[in-house]
Amino acid sequence: MDGLFHVSSSPHVRSKDTSASIMFDVAIALVPATIFGIWRFGLYSALILLVAIGFAILSEYMFERLTGQKITIADGSALVTGLLLGLNLPATVPLWIPALGSAFAILFVKQFFGGLGQNFMNPALGARCFLLISFTGLMGNFNVDGVSGATPLAILKSGGNIDVAASFLGMTNGTIGEVSALALIIGGIYLLVRKVITWHIPVIYVCSFAIFEALFAGHGADPRFLLAEIFSGGLMLGAIFMATDYVSCPITKNGKIVYAVLLGVLTGILRTLGPSAEGVSYAIILCNIMVPLIERVTMPKAFGYEKNALQGRQKISMKLYKPAAALVGITAIAGLLLGVVYELTKGPIADAELKAKAAAYAAVCPQASEFEAAQELDEYTASITAADGSVADGQFGRVVYDGNYAGLDENGNVVGYVVNVTTKEGFGGEISISVGMDTEGKTTGLAFLTINETAGLGMNATKESFYTQYVDKQVEEFTLVKGAASADNEISAMSGASVTSQAVTNAVNAALYAVQGLSE
Repeated sequence: MDGLFHVSSSPHVRSKDTSASIMFDVAIALVPATIFGIWRFGLYSALILLVAIGFAILSEYMFERLTGQKITIADGSALVTGLLLGLNLPATVPLWIPALGSAFAILFVKQFFGGLGQNFMNPALGARCFLLISFTGLMGNFNVDGVSGATPLAILKSGGNIDVAASFLGMTNGTIGEVSALALIIGGIYLLVRKVITWHIPVIYVCSFAIFEALFAGHGADPRFLLAEIFSGGLMLGAIFMATDYVSCPITKNGKIVYAVLLGVLTGILRTLGPSAEGVSYAIILCNIMVPLIERVTMPKAFGYEKNALQGRQKISMKLYKPAAALVGITAIAGLLLGVVYELTKGPIADAELKAKAAAYAAVCPQASEFEAAQELDEYTASITAADGSVADGQFGRVVYDGNYAGLDENGNVVGYVVNVTTKEGFGGEISISVGMDTEGKTTGLAFLTINETAGLGMNATKESFYTQYVDKQVEEFTLVKGAASADNEISAMSGASVTSQAVTNAVNAALYAVQGLSE
């Protein structure tokens, strides 16, 4: 009988799936969201996607070529990384943003850790978070047809209501690929049919998030609110296409369940308690980092595994858990102490900051010799601000009040005000302005606190030739005009920067509206 059987080395059963086939299936599944995003936001969004894909492929090719490694761009992983990153970008970003993001994703998140199969987090999301932190203004500018608008999540977080059907179909603001939940679900069904993913992570992620929101978001089990939260933002895109990334998610069924529940809870915490309306990107990369620990806990014991070996592994695990528990305890105590210190010092710090800003406020309100918080004006601006954050029923666009100060003369009499306002409708992001006025509402000065507009166009707003148009004029409201201004209430728009001109005018008008209303 010897020699009749020839047994090859394992594995004996081979799958027809390859890295390339899986990646191209993911790319195909993203086609509905891609086509819809281009239709919704215009051809410039297609250019953003092409740049993101092109630089992802080029970065991988150049790195592998320079380091003498096998060229792997044919496996489709760089294509999918670039496409996912592009779909996670607003349709208004300059083209160097997707180029930089793709290079960061491929080099710093993927290749520097060994290439495909070795990255510790989803490369596209790692790059997106890098861009969010580094270029917040550009990454938060959602503009359609030249008009900025709040994303559904921003409206929900400020207490407003949104059209659930519009969010499901995609007729809202957001990144190129996240707006249409319908298109993303179609892609997810394709991946399920092709058995590229299982239902566990997407479904449990969404359900656990919904349960968290029902318990802690303050709206109870209101189905309209919950569906709006699920269909808005990057939740569907993240749950279907990025949380399920083979490399950075658990491989066991139990591990996937734990991972998905953590994703839902963490996304809920970030959205509900955090300063930002979104939380999917950070939740996924944080859970990616926790995958080794999840798998250590959920990995089933191998058949025939010795008891002593198991006990040894448990001892090693305890050695890991004890320092982790100590670190959590130290962090909690330190956080508590920092909170106490903050509460004790926030008053003196605020007074010191006000004194430091007094010199800046004196430039826009020169008739005053000192400044103090204008509590009465604070109360009035709060009363004219709607639940969705809009001022005076939105007649000034998306403007918020950031602080009001009364200018006092040497005898302590109020002689003017400084109103800090921020418009979220600048072409390059938020524009914050200090507007000085006397007690009758005449503008006495204007200073830009934050502005990130296009050089040579929107940035011309900081030039005296533009902003002095608002100064030393007592009008009820300024009006933007093309060409030369012919009246005190007319502001000549900057050539090629009408969006910025309108945003600044709206911000100044909101400040005027507050002071004039207080004096009535």
